[in-house]
Amino acid sequence: MTDAEHRAAARIFAAQWNNRGYEKGDSQRFWMALLQDVYGIEHPAEHIYFEEQVKLDKTSFIDCIIPSTHVLIEQKSINRDLKKGIRQSDGSILSPLQQAKRYSIELPYSDRPRWIVLSNFKEFHIYDMQKPGGDPEIVKLADLENDYYRMFFLVDKEDQNIKKEFEASIKAGELVGVLYDALLKQYAPPHTEDILKDLNILCVRLVFCFYAEDAGLLGRHNIFHDYLAKYQQFHFRDSLIKLFRVLDQRPEERDPYLEDDLAAFPYVNGGLFEKENIVIPRINEEIIDIILNKTSANFDWSKISPTIFGGVFESTLNPETRRSGGMHYTSIENIHKVIDPLFMNELNQELNEIKSIKVERTRNKRLDDFQEKLASLTFMDPAAGSGNFLTETYISLRKLENAVLESRYGKHEDGEQRLQIRMGDVFNPIKVSINQFYGIEINDFAVSVARTALWIAESQMMKETENIINHQIDFLPLKSYANIIEGNALTLDWEKVVSNRELDYCMGNPPFLGYSLQSKQQKAEMREVFVDKFGKPVNSAGKIDYVSAWYMKAAKYIQATTIQVAFVSTNSIVQGEQVPVIWQPLIDDYNIEINFAHKTFRWDSEASNKAHVHVVIIGFSYGNNDNIKYLYENSMAKQVTTINAYLADAPNVFINSRNKPVSEVPEMSTGNRPADGGHLIIEAEDYFEFINKEPAAIPYIKKLTGSVEYINKKERYCLWLVDVSPAEIRKMPEVFQRVNACRLDRLNGAADRKKLAETPTLFRETKNPDKFIIVPLTSSENRRYVPMGFLNGDFIATNSAGIIPNSTMFDFGVLISNVHMSWMRAVAGRLKSDYRYSKNIVYNNFPWPSPSNSQKARIETSANMILDARNLYPDCSLADLYDDIVMPPELRKAHQENDKAVMEAYGFDWKNMTEADCVAQLMKLYAELTKGTTNRI
Repeated sequence: MTDAEHRAAARIFAAQWNNRGYEKGDSQRFWMALLQDVYGIEHPAEHIYFEEQVKLDKTSFIDCIIPSTHVLIEQKSINRDLKKGIRQSDGSILSPLQQAKRYSIELPYSDRPRWIVLSNFKEFHIYDMQKPGGDPEIVKLADLENDYYRMFFLVDKEDQNIKKEFEASIKAGELVGVLYDALLKQYAPPHTEDILKDLNILCVRLVFCFYAEDAGLLGRHNIFHDYLAKYQQFHFRDSLIKLFRVLDQRPEERDPYLEDDLAAFPYVNGGLFEKENIVIPRINEEIIDIILNKTSANFDWSKISPTIFGGVFESTLNPETRRSGGMHYTSIENIHKVIDPLFMNELNQELNEIKSIKVERTRNKRLDDFQEKLASLTFMDPAAGSGNFLTETYISLRKLENAVLESRYGKHEDGEQRLQIRMGDVFNPIKVSINQFYGIEINDFAVSVARTALWIAESQMMKETENIINHQIDFLPLKSYANIIEGNALTLDWEKVVSNRELDYCMGNPPFLGYSLQSKQQKAEMREVFVDKFGKPVNSAGKIDYVSAWYMKAAKYIQATTIQVAFVSTNSIVQGEQVPVIWQPLIDDYNIEINFAHKTFRWDSEASNKAHVHVVIIGFSYGNNDNIKYLYENSMAKQVTTINAYLADAPNVFINSRNKPVSEVPEMSTGNRPADGGHLIIEAEDYFEFINKEPAAIPYIKKLTGSVEYINKKERYCLWLVDVSPAEIRKMPEVFQRVNACRLDRLNGAADRKKLAETPTLFRETKNPDKFIIVPLTSSENRRYVPMGFLNGDFIATNSAGIIPNSTMFDFGVLISNVHMSWMRAVAGRLKSDYRYSKNIVYNNFPWPSPSNSQKARIETSANMILDARNLYPDCSLADLYDDIVMPPELRKAHQENDKAVMEAYGFDWKNMTEADCVAQLMKLYAELTKGTTNRI
């Protein structure tokens, strides 16, 4: 179905079901019609199941379940509140979501839903179970015409062919690893850079031969295996050398008296075998067995995915290079998260619309034009790695081209071929070429792998074309392909790779390296690249993620062009202090506009030693444009008007580090840094032994707490010797000994610690207010709320926590609310995926409400309710209480009341506002509060 067809069907469906819907009588008709009419499922009864039994304390029934896409649906009658609890037959009161979760737990693990959908015929509340505790995505029936795409998860399922290709590619990578290790042992040490390069080239050549043999590119079946199998161990190496030489020779250049088994091999070309003098080591029986049996005879290389295998191949042979370069390899699904919104969605829609044209002559003309368009597009990956983005893009374009060729030259409905080709005729209708694809890659081996992966992809797609036109096309000899350039993308002029007047799309997965992991050379590259429009270096450019340099290079490269760019990046570049450093010059100086973005999700490697990293995907271009903008979260897209640097549908504001709060509120500071070498701290397990030895020290001992201690109810203590006289300290030998140890530790430390040796009785700071709010500066992303609370002067807060002296119950109520937490999630930094609450970024920039007296009183009341609910569970830590699965109902209710009270103080609609809406409004308030002040770094 085309986009227009989906929209038209959704409009009709919404009109048909307007003000209709009874849970028991209409559910099946409603969902069957939705799947068939709006989403094009031909046989919906085979896709969705109703009233499936599930065993609780008695047999119950799930309203609807879609096993293939892991969706569970809880259906209610029209006008039923989807958030309100309903009394169950066992007397319990459960919300529809709680009902669905209860059913889910009883299902076999493999059948548990990824998605839970609540519906009352007027609205769909969509929960992603991979994001527990998050707000639902809400799609209204009345808006279905525009929002139908947000529910494609109902019908999207994994392609089994892709799964088989993935498994074959991983297995192939493992086999190459075994072969590599065996060959490496045969090279004489030391294993120099030149030797490792020769080994890499040898592996690339062997892999190509394995694939070409199984794909039928070399002619006779098993030709490579049978040729080598003829020779004994002592002749195997020489036979391999001869074969590589022959594969690089045109038939007319070969020895006319060449053995028949060698002469049977075709000419390959493409530069793959042109370096004859690589060092090949002695070949032992183990290597012969691996080549002949494990990799050649007993494995079908034609089944691999070149997209996946390229990455696995490189990472298998060069794990150290992969780690030091910060590269990560990815699934086909994740590559499409980049290329689909960048160009594939538009191309697919265009082809579908052309194919729906009824007039054959017009349709064929449009198909031919579309094929020419595909062949005219140019792509570049400036961090090409093993070429997986380029390879998958080539395959995707060729699939579109093959769809065109199927319509033009494939079989009629009666089975007769549209195009008849006579024996001996040469016909090649393929116009999309690997020469449309450019890349830059710093690692020479990765360049070889990328080129090989593209050749393999070209071969596979040519086979599909042959099946369509029922005619064989010659694949060999390979056409020369040198568009992937070996070089440093940050020092290379991209114009010398491909002119920005010729390029259409730029995409990729640049290296992920934080500041602390960057080499001196990489930091220097960052400072060289990150300059404003006047050529002036951007302050703090040396302290941002390495990936951001590709954004700046791309921004300069695409000036005054229509090039569309999309990069995968660590989510650090849209969080915390990095945002204004990176994005303000990009937007203000280079006029960059974000067109689509995937908010934070986990990016997994496809290699056996999986690397997990939390990333965003950002698509952008030059200048203000009319592009429809999409913001993706949990694989669901939302059409928005603006996407700012925090990936929010909000104005382009930059939250710079600020020393004082932007609102009139108490100031926050960090707690006390001990800087004592641990000598002034008394761990819980040592406390009683210490006070038994030194009971006189009890008045000078306070409880010590930071983020971890406060959240996990972990006891620690410290000597707090502020204003204690030297004479008193000398009377306590155990205390004196610790003070002296602290002095010595500071004397032996860095220069700034030596100064502290003059006050060895004290922490670096000595903040001890009578009452304060403690704010953990690090907290798990799985908590909806960062657990804050009040402490008194008996506690000393460390520098892992923030403290707010002179704070009130009203302050606590606002800070612990979902409004403040939404702000925190949007602008705070991350430690991996955990929240890093910052005084200067989160607290000082937060726009506070201006409540009436009654609104303020309600916030104070609900804040007290939160503390009272916590006190009902004295044996629980805050980590226990704020686990969303087991959060006590009293505490959850108190937070809900507090959330409502704070939202009302802002004038927000707490019934319908999403977290994204809340962030957008807060950023507008922030923009108003800071109007007229400079935000420039």
